[in-house]
Amino acid sequence: WLKPAPLLRRAAAERPPPTAMPKQAKGKGGKNKRRGKGVTREKRELEFKEDGQEYAQVLRLLGNGRLEANCFDGQKRLCHIRGTMRKKIWVYVGDIILVSLRDFQDEKADVILKYAADEARNLKAYGELPVHVKINEADFGEGSDSDDNIEFDTEAGVDLSAI
Repeated sequence: WLKPAPLLRRAAAERPPPTAMPKQAKGKGGKNKRRGKGVTREKRELEFKEDGQEYAQVLRLLGNGRLEANCFDGQKRLCHIRGTMRKKIWVYVGDIILVSLRDFQDEKADVILKYAADEARNLKAYGELPVHVKINEADFGEGSDSDDNIEFDTEAGVDLSAI
């Protein structure tokens, strides 16, 4: 009546061995693999501005898909990067972009397209962009040889050995 222990041992001995857990499939790369890492950009047709659009150059990035751009009609505008461009096309300071102007807010615009450097040079050659525009340069304000208006007085008579 009280001999259940040998029965348990016998039942465990008759049980088939446990099967191994299946191995987890290893990934074939992360986000870059799915995105098409290293895919070369094909040539696209150059898009010119239409009514309600303007060319601009990026002044600074503000975060949250927004940037400040200097439009070539002479106004600075707060621009919003549209959803299809977010995390796919990266916009940097100094890039030439095409913005769509808003009818109801003149100080705001939406980024439609980012031009590559060769496309921007072509736009400049066609006369669409002003002559003074510098392409592929982040410091497009005063020039690369700017000294930020700092002058050193060489005749002050400071003795460096006394310091």
